[in-house]
Amino acid sequence: MKRRSVLKAVVASSTLPFFLPHGMAGLAWAATPGLVPSRPRVRPGDVGWPTEAGWDRLRRDVGGRLIKLDSAFAGCSSTPIDATCAETMSNLGNAFFVGDQPALTQTSGWLDAWSSRPSAYAVAANNAADVVAAVNFARRHDLRLVIKGGGHSYQGTSASPDSLLVWTRHMNAVRVQESFVAQGCAGSVPPQPAVTVDAGAMWIDAYDAVTTRGGRYVQGGGCTTVGVAGLVQSGGFGNFSKCYGTAAAGLLEAEVVTADGELRIANACTNPELFWALKGGGGGSFGVVTRMTLRTRDLPETFGAVFCEIKASSDDAYRTLIAKSIEFYRSALFNPHWGEQISFHSSNVLDISLVFQGLRKEQAELIWAPFLEWVRARKEYSFEKPFGCIAVPARHFWDAVFLGKHFPGLLITDPRAGEPAHHALWEGDQDQAGWFIHGYKSAWLPATLLQIEQQATLVDALFHCSRHWSVALHFNKGLAGAASTELDSARDTAMNPQVLGAFALAIIAGGDSAKFSGMPGTAPNLPEARANAGKIEAAMKELLKAAPEAGSYVSESDYFRSDWQTAFWGENQGRLSAVKRKYDPQGLFFVRHGVGSEEWSEDGFTRRMPG
Repeated sequence: MKRRSVLKAVVASSTLPFFLPHGMAGLAWAATPGLVPSRPRVRPGDVGWPTEAGWDRLRRDVGGRLIKLDSAFAGCSSTPIDATCAETMSNLGNAFFVGDQPALTQTSGWLDAWSSRPSAYAVAANNAADVVAAVNFARRHDLRLVIKGGGHSYQGTSASPDSLLVWTRHMNAVRVQESFVAQGCAGSVPPQPAVTVDAGAMWIDAYDAVTTRGGRYVQGGGCTTVGVAGLVQSGGFGNFSKCYGTAAAGLLEAEVVTADGELRIANACTNPELFWALKGGGGGSFGVVTRMTLRTRDLPETFGAVFCEIKASSDDAYRTLIAKSIEFYRSALFNPHWGEQISFHSSNVLDISLVFQGLRKEQAELIWAPFLEWVRARKEYSFEKPFGCIAVPARHFWDAVFLGKHFPGLLITDPRAGEPAHHALWEGDQDQAGWFIHGYKSAWLPATLLQIEQQATLVDALFHCSRHWSVALHFNKGLAGAASTELDSARDTAMNPQVLGAFALAIIAGGDSAKFSGMPGTAPNLPEARANAGKIEAAMKELLKAAPEAGSYVSESDYFRSDWQTAFWGENQGRLSAVKRKYDPQGLFFVRHGVGSEEWSEDGFTRRMPG
């Protein structure tokens, strides 16, 4: 969908800035609605790139928190390598360390797409005033602006060379509130329990404050090192989304710096369209969020998990096992109690890794008994990993001390001295630190495929898909089966409405260990990586035979997808474009495949001329 009408109001008198030095042209552009800049945003060495005196002024404005960035591997060429390089290389497997480095991102790159390279400068923001200063500086000097909190973007939106980075990592306060009313909403909505989280906080920070210490629940991400603000703006699935909906649907209020440098409040009563866009419209497209307030919920008695791996002795037996697992999911697990995933591997292995809420261990085991009895009664199946079931008091689900005592190895704590004791991530997420993506595709699968007459279509698609590559069904990333109240809340977000009728998000992905630009001795095996990408492509083609119109989740999607507007937002894309035009008419905030990005070059430096 082409949305360039805002660019057509170019008048003859607007040609003056085309002949000004580049920084001055940017000032005129910023002040003249409808004016198209004649040149790209400035890069180091360009006429108009800020002088050292200019950078010094910004440094003073942000209390000295301006950092000139170099590659994290700049010292690796010396012999022996310097201490900084040695520290970096030894800590690349630690997602907390990676997140603490302004020059690194949690994904090191994507095959034939992008490679993580640092910005020229970073404002290590401590408060909203620092963010305002950075936004104003970028606008005045025609700079490419990048925003990073957790740095988990698979699409490469957490980094861009030659840019100014707004780095919110140090804005990480979490404040639990017993009675919150959004500004301007007094008298129209009742007070409710909530948590206010600054933009740089990770979900483990929120879970520690709200659940471990506060005894309540906040809907957030499954990976504990993901940033709160980025996840909410993209929609936000967690382990228990079938019960608690999306993180975006739980947003009560946001504080955001818009392109004009104004610090605005956005909620249902104040700037409501901006508020709606922040609920799933994609991070980084509408402004820099500095804090968010989310509703909290009562905790159930327990959270738990079940896991096992079942091997089929033949292709025919595996197809039958897939059919049985889908039938069992539909009859026993398609409800708000269950989340996470079942994976179908090319090795004819069914990998079950599910979580549950509100059930005792004995109840969960009883639910699974018929399926396990069916498997054990047939000699063509064997358990490569035995069935296990655990349940813990819900308050301790993210409690590293409790789990370390009772279930060692489930949560891995940050091993660095002096780091917060609650900083831990799930053992299964460790391999994502710095990973290099070969291919990544996702598709929402409609719940109609679970109907008895449609199950064979789904089973065939899953089986043929698995001949090429493994596919995982993330049941917590589709809202079909959730309570009507959660569906209504999610309907009032900017996400693709397909999510409401999807029983799962299918993810087909593969990658390699860290391959950062400049990192010594780690060049990717390109033939192998491209072969893997081809298999992932072939696998998704097979799966889409069952759901040819499937949309995709903006945070977990294919970098090369051409119909991204429709896939990410469906019928909401027009409304999102209107919000973008209102709050960022000149496109200061650019995210590739974000709202309004079709008006810019792939790198976000050059605005495309209309027509």
